[in-house]
Amino acid sequence: MVRVKICGITNSGDAFLAAELGAHALGFNFYKKSPRYVTPDRARHIIGQLPPFVATVGVFVDEDAAAVREIASLAGLDWVQLHGRESPGYCRSLGRRVIKGFRVKGEEIYAQLTAYQGAAQAFLLDAYKPGTPGGTGETFDWEIARQAGKCGPIILAGGLTPHNVAGAIRIARPAAVDTASGVEVAPGKKDPEKLRAFFEAVKSIAEGK
Repeated sequence: MVRVKICGITNSGDAFLAAELGAHALGFNFYKKSPRYVTPDRARHIIGQLPPFVATVGVFVDEDAAAVREIASLAGLDWVQLHGRESPGYCRSLGRRVIKGFRVKGEEIYAQLTAYQGAAQAFLLDAYKPGTPGGTGETFDWEIARQAGKCGPIILAGGLTPHNVAGAIRIARPAAVDTASGVEVAPGKKDPEKLRAFFEAVKSIAEGK
């Protein structure tokens, strides 16, 4: 079954519901310009109440490496997800499991991913939108994501909703899918019905529907 990551968690209620529905990972955004920004203390409070076996991921953009390590330790993160210009050397220096995010324009993404093999343990692919480091809410060519799987585990993001995630999985065949805005009523506030529908859509693929 494709794994599910729900990103942009800002409150305990959304975190608990996502975990109850079967989320394998929850994302917490520490990029201060994001409408889904959460403080490290707030993230630590939410994470401290989660059930076992739900991975926690911190999202950063061109943050100082020492600050990433400090926040990861304080909040209790399992992974760090990087959406800026972080180099392979930077990724290795963190001493943490790394998801490197990329914005996909076209097939040039393959060379970019190759450069990070060994430095990141997974790659998150999002749509390219000028001036936006991630969380675009827009889709891209999922066939490119499918081919990118040759470079390492792919987490498919970018405009995924309950209505299109099943089709995206069929085409891209990712290791995991990631959504934030696609299951929200407002930035940082999840819609329970959309969350349930999203998980049902992913489950339908596992059941061969």
